[in-house]
Amino acid sequence: MLLSALASGAEAAFFALSDAELEQYKNSHNKAEQKIYRLLQTPRKLLTTLLIINNGINVSIITLFAYVSWQVFGTRSLSAWAIICCMLLATFSIVFFAEVLPKIYANKRGASIARKLAPAISFLQEVSKPLSSTLMGISDYIEKHYLSKSYHQSLEELHHSLDMALINEETSPEERKLLRGIVNFGSITVGQIMRQRKDIVAFNMNATIPELLPLILKWGYSRVPVYAHSKDKIEGILYIKDLLPHINEGPEFKWQHLIRVPLLVSEQKHIAELLNDFKDKHVHMAIVVDEEGKTTGLLTLEDVVEEIVGEINDEFDDDEEIIYSQLDENTFIFDGKTSLHDFCKIAEIPFDSFNEVKSDASSVAGLMRSVFGRVPRVGETLSYGRFHFTIESADLKRVKRVKINVTSKKEVFQKAS
Repeated sequence: MLLSALASGAEAAFFALSDAELEQYKNSHNKAEQKIYRLLQTPRKLLTTLLIINNGINVSIITLFAYVSWQVFGTRSLSAWAIICCMLLATFSIVFFAEVLPKIYANKRGASIARKLAPAISFLQEVSKPLSSTLMGISDYIEKHYLSKSYHQSLEELHHSLDMALINEETSPEERKLLRGIVNFGSITVGQIMRQRKDIVAFNMNATIPELLPLILKWGYSRVPVYAHSKDKIEGILYIKDLLPHINEGPEFKWQHLIRVPLLVSEQKHIAELLNDFKDKHVHMAIVVDEEGKTTGLLTLEDVVEEIVGEINDEFDDDEEIIYSQLDENTFIFDGKTSLHDFCKIAEIPFDSFNEVKSDASSVAGLMRSVFGRVPRVGETLSYGRFHFTIESADLKRVKRVKINVTSKKEVFQKAS
């Protein structure tokens, strides 16, 4: 019962810590506090570990209750009232002594409890890693293939209604894009629109101010991620406005204390939820991480808003055009490097149109490899649903250019009628 109470208390203690406390722990010399910070960089993994420990202990408690009952009554064939009494006693004991009381206590003394339990939890996380990884994998599979199924069906119905409205009404291209952006907004995930890790501009924490200034002028960003060893682990976000009062300082100035705690999110998070996080935490940038806490991408508030209103360019933005050409209303030629998200946006089709065949592909070239089952040759064609692909350019390793014909919804409706 004590072990179960410690597991429940640990859960409450770790997740009761504030962002300010975590920021202190990040630069702390206390090993326990450093472990707390590292554990909370992958909160889902930490929670899974704690649940495995707690449920394992609770199952042991129930088993012991059953064993003691058999010894007390001298038989394994217990009467109904005896079973009910044992069940009520075990449930009350676990809920009150191993759940409610520890969590109330831990909420008041979260930091102290977390420091004491951090070494043990860190060790148990490694021990239970095979089981926790398996459970998280199963959870991801169920969420991806079943829990979101009804949501996608509703989304398809909404797309159908929108297509019917756009066919029957006179709407400008700008209005059509805005309407589609609103409809699609709730279904878009962070991973679909994030800037990939290889494209992230980040500063090294070991750089001095004189070394930083040329980089700041070169890139012109107002917020820049900061790393210690590699981009795999972003330590914080440097706001250039925080650095301005110190630009005349020498190499000895410790600018690292100016960096702020980064907002870490997963690729599976929907941007509608992320927008709420941006508003609640008053930040404009999020670092995308995988289950191991390694950086996979970056996303800003501007990126999220652009999914509804379209591209937002100021006087400092470069015109980075997506490389494609439109031959007619339904036919496009795309560069293989174009992301699937951008292709769907330009062709005005649902973002989940290729979910069944794309596998892990994120670009048009990757989609071709998944659809064909190999790297296709120049001139090869293939149809999938209402899409017809023709390979315009390719080599032995990748597809460089693809012609894509999209059968319009209008034609589909006319054939159906």
